[in-house]
Amino acid sequence: MDKGFEEIEHTADIAIRVWGRDLAELFANAAYGMACQMADPDEVPRTVEQAIELEACDAETLLVTWLNELLYLNERDGDVFVEFEMGQVTPTHVQAVVRGGPPPYQGLQIKAATFSDLKIAPTDEGYETTVVFDV
Repeated sequence: MDKGFEEIEHTADIAIRVWGRDLAELFANAAYGMACQMADPDEVPRTVEQAIELEACDAETLLVTWLNELLYLNERDGDVFVEFEMGQVTPTHVQAVVRGGPPPYQGLQIKAATFSDLKIAPTDEGYETTVVFDV
């Protein structure tokens, strides 16, 4: 099964390459890839549901804002989100419902998604980007 992301080597931080058929799938796969760094997604209960709606000036800023919002919720409540029901997603707006909960074991503590080398690029299959996380 194509999970929509892969871990890649990075000197000091954690990086994942993410792809999706459209921006909605790219954003969902980036969030799932980040969650997989933080916990085993199979062990995360789906007991918390959170609606998220964000706006930004462009797709790259919106992606970082989206991921950092999920990190904020993790920092605030201890929840890791592993299911993403993407509503409207444009280059400047994301609307989604996320599901997850407190994992029995939290792995990596991610401080933030960064703009390091971040560029959402169109491909023949949709979109691709690399996201670097500050740990």
